[in-house]
Amino acid sequence: MSHSQTENIQTSAAPVPGGPKLWLLRHGETEWSRSGQYTGLTDLPLTELGEEQARSARTTLAGVDFDLVLTSPLQRAQRTATLAGFPDAEVEPNAVEWDYGDYEGIDSAVVRAENPGYLIWDSGVPNGEMLEHIADRADQIVKRARAVERADGAQANVLVVAHGHFLRILTARWLGLDAGQGRHFILGTAKVCTLGWDKKTPAVEQWGL
Repeated sequence: MSHSQTENIQTSAAPVPGGPKLWLLRHGETEWSRSGQYTGLTDLPLTELGEEQARSARTTLAGVDFDLVLTSPLQRAQRTATLAGFPDAEVEPNAVEWDYGDYEGIDSAVVRAENPGYLIWDSGVPNGEMLEHIADRADQIVKRARAVERADGAQANVLVVAHGHFLRILTARWLGLDAGQGRHFILGTAKVCTLGWDKKTPAVEQWGL
């Protein structure tokens, strides 16, 4: 291989710079998450179990020095952030859940029974938010998280407390995948995940703790 060929490869394959670690926390259980109903912008509180789950997440996150903590504006996320030890989390409007339109409050099993071929990642939701728009919101958070730096040069930590579908899409975008690839990342209520780097490549470090 000639020097010019090597030079071209290096130029076209510029590495993605490593940077901060992004932690994800899904909110605790609500009545609708327990029943399987699509819960987008409906502002439901946590159940008693959901509050217990959120408190349990505090143990998982203990000892991590966070430089930035963001939360969805919806109460189920803000309450989870508070119970997990972050009462002063900054509200981030981009972190709200998917607007499910006509499917808001509908049991997902009912939707599939009526349309066996339905898959939200491919079919979207009638009169709801387009997947591309959610991806744009996720990209804004990825950009913001990656801009966080520590004065001492150590790796920064950013936490986002939000919702199941949104955090799955955020994960896909962190990895440089299409938003629809969020389908591969199942995330239970009040579970913690860590997104970081394999050297300079965005990677999943831990999932569903």
